Amino acid sequence: MTMASLVIFSDMDGTFLDHSTYSYSKAMPAVRKIVKNRVPLVFCSSRVSHEMDIYYKKIKVKHPFISENGAAIFVPKGYFKGLKSDYIKRGCEILQFGTKYGELRKVLNKIKKETGYEIKGFGDLTLKELSENAGISLQKARLAKKREFTEPFLLFKGDINKIKKLIKKYRLNYTKGGRYHYIMGKNDKGKAVNTLKKLFKKKFGKITAIGVGDGMNDLPMLKNVDYGYQVKNYKGDYSFRHKDVIRINKIGPEGFKEAVLRHL
Repeated sequence: MTMASLVIFSDMDGTFLDHSTYSYSKAMPAVRKIVKNRVPLVFCSSRVSHEMDIYYKKIKVKHPFISENGAAIFVPKGYFKGLKSDYIKRGCEILQFGTKYGELRKVLNKIKKETGYEIKGFGDLTLKELSENAGISLQKARLAKKREFTEPFLLFKGDINKIKKLIKKYRLNYTKGGRYHYIMGKNDKGKAVNTLKKLFKKKFGKITAIGVGDGMNDLPMLKNVDYGYQVKNYKGDYSFRHKDVIRINKIGPEGFKEAVLRHL
């Protein structure tokens, strides 16, 4: 296998980034090898595109990435020849799978009224509240609120199973990340990963795809790669069980490093 035929798909929060500190220092030995071998590192996150851009600039690579739990693929212009994108934005060709943010906000508000539950989406939180809740700066909170296709929410009082049923009734999807619940369209990380895999196969011929994640929302990604790795969450536990997913006995970025170095 040549290094060009390896493609790495990775979750960010709780996997590449430490859950509490958001540091990726423990992942850096793997990142240095990824960069040296020119292996595509595709982040596949619940984060918005503006946040993800920052991390690519920090590690000095430019590859496609998947934002907001599979809602959109951002491809640097010219990365794939002849790509038919939905639109172009900020120097990227974009493939959209998700439902527009305004529609998701409307449905979440309907669910709040129907149930009387205490639910707060990102759109309901002030910058200060979000900053304190997520443990991030006001500047980062401002970026996190620039949502296009998913609405993360907190449930302070109520039954999550009833909310899941109502989200389904409105023909939308629910998922759970490391920190927040999400209401979103009929997108998931697996669909977006499969689309990118086809594009990478056209570019390189045969590829080997690996995926690394920690949360339930990563399962569609991990099921759609050749080797899916689950790292331990910040509590030192595994968030889910699945027969086709390989478990790494390390937390977050250390687990990411171990999974990646197995293939480099």
